[in-house]
Amino acid sequence: MLQITNLTYNAWGRAFLDSASVSLPPGAKVGLVGRNGIGKSTLFKLILGELQAGGDEISLPRAARIGSVDQEHPATPVSVLETILEADVERHTLTKRLETAEPEEMGEIWARLIEIDAEAAPAKASEILVGLGFSQEDLHRPMAHFSGGWRMRVALAAALFAEPDMLLLDEPTNYLDLEGALWLEARLKKYPHTALIISHDRELLNGVCSHILHLSNRKLDLYTGNYDTFERTRAERLRLLEASRSKQEAERAHLQKFIDRFKAKASKAAQAQSRVKRLEKMQRIELPPEERVAPFVLPSPEKPLPPPLIRLEKATVGYEPGRPILKSLNLRMDLDDRIGLLGVNGAGKSTFAKLIARALTVETGEFHRDGKMRVGWFHQHQIEAMDPEDTPLQIIRRAMPDASESSRRSRLAQFGLPFEKQETKVAALSGGERARLLLNLVAMDAPHILILDEPTNHLDIDSRGALLDALNQYTGAVILITHDRSLMELVADRLWLAADGTVKPFDGDMDDYAKFVLDRAKRVGMKPSQARDAPAAEPAAAPAPSAPAPAGPRPKGPSASTLRHAAKKAEEKMAGLTAEIAALDVALAKAAVEQPGKLAELSRKRAATQEALDAAEAAWLEAAEAAETA
Repeated sequence: MLQITNLTYNAWGRAFLDSASVSLPPGAKVGLVGRNGIGKSTLFKLILGELQAGGDEISLPRAARIGSVDQEHPATPVSVLETILEADVERHTLTKRLETAEPEEMGEIWARLIEIDAEAAPAKASEILVGLGFSQEDLHRPMAHFSGGWRMRVALAAALFAEPDMLLLDEPTNYLDLEGALWLEARLKKYPHTALIISHDRELLNGVCSHILHLSNRKLDLYTGNYDTFERTRAERLRLLEASRSKQEAERAHLQKFIDRFKAKASKAAQAQSRVKRLEKMQRIELPPEERVAPFVLPSPEKPLPPPLIRLEKATVGYEPGRPILKSLNLRMDLDDRIGLLGVNGAGKSTFAKLIARALTVETGEFHRDGKMRVGWFHQHQIEAMDPEDTPLQIIRRAMPDASESSRRSRLAQFGLPFEKQETKVAALSGGERARLLLNLVAMDAPHILILDEPTNHLDIDSRGALLDALNQYTGAVILITHDRSLMELVADRLWLAADGTVKPFDGDMDDYAKFVLDRAKRVGMKPSQARDAPAAEPAAAPAPSAPAPAGPRPKGPSASTLRHAAKKAEEKMAGLTAEIAALDVALAKAAVEQPGKLAELSRKRAATQEALDAAEAAWLEAAEAAETA
């Protein structure tokens, strides 16, 4: 399907690829793996033609369609469902042609629409969107109503719906929750064409991929099998390579010893010269450079607190009095508990994390916790809220105001940020470097509880392994929210589920939960067969004669233009409120790191703004429907 031949690419003062070659078989599901910053996304851009290598080193079958998820869909007034349907360019074009086609053309257009099963498209699009976390009500809401993260899901849904001949996905689970990641894994297994997926999610790579493409040392190597098979095969290759190198080095030493001993003797000169030539022709076997990953530093609390660490009894929590997000919380957490917190986005996982971190207080009920308990809280918004002009050294100075400069630099080096990175601006650090810095910072005071909300989004597989090692050595309690199923299975010993306005223990393991999620998606999403079995719409009837107008004057309502103006004003208000919510989310994330005292006030403001947005949307819908009727 994809052929890369002797591809060399240098840019920005560094070499990404050097005479790299690979051939991907049609229909293969290929995981593209390699260390952070090695050039995986650059390779995608070369395949898409967004970057040019200079020749025809990359080839695809003629007329092959390539699809990717480059950026979030724009915030338009078009509904989510219509946005997805437009991704099938042929269906969308044919449908538009029907509006203006001549009668003799319509038969041909309808024949092609039937051939591509266009009637089933809305049901297929709905199934994908529901699988990615959208409700049935969401499907008819305008794109402008959704945040950037949700619009990224729409972009992913559009790519899956269009079913290109080659699908390129760059870390597709980074903006999904665990439920969305589980659904995506099941969907990609059934994808009918070739897919090339950049991912550090071991479960996804194991569950979906038939091949692994490894980018290392500026070369591409294709391995058959999933990620676990790749690791075993590569380890065996390295073992054999090291054995061959050791054997070669022993032979070289033997030859050199003979040369040194006999090169001056006339009787042995010919044999010595022969060995010199043999030594010169011998190509050295080079081992690939060692890929060292820095450990994480998660110090354990020195003195344990009396159990339990936390106890919630009939507790209720929310952002506004009388409007709880979570209620009837009856939970207990002990010193060494490892809790995996499950639930779809919007179910209250972040609210629960804020409650445990004391960013929110209970409205009713009881929350018992030791006053000396320290909590380390990591969440994704902290990375987004970092000042791009800041440097790791400036950040550690604020965190360690009384320490010496050498101690601060030493601590950063422990975090995996060497001397040359310590005065680099945050804007120039990779996502993985920023995540490392923040993960180590939140744990620096040896907390009794670590709350980790999607800690692995920017970490490669080796760094995820280092985080797992650190968590296994950490003796405090952990609350883990992650879409990384492998990490969840290896860290959590108990599962709690946020659903239906509360948090309760989940009776089962991750396999049980995966089945629960996929079964629920099937129940909620409408299947294509259901759409095909639905009765076809009747042809439009001729308009009935209009009834005579009743005698007497009729009250006159607003004109259509007035109603359209009202709808436009409501739409503008929605856009402004959506932007305000996005700004408040950034402020909340920043306050969680720098000014925890402001969290409650900002949370109340965000809730009020969301309420205003809901009211604006209702006004927009009412005005738009009235204008259409008028």
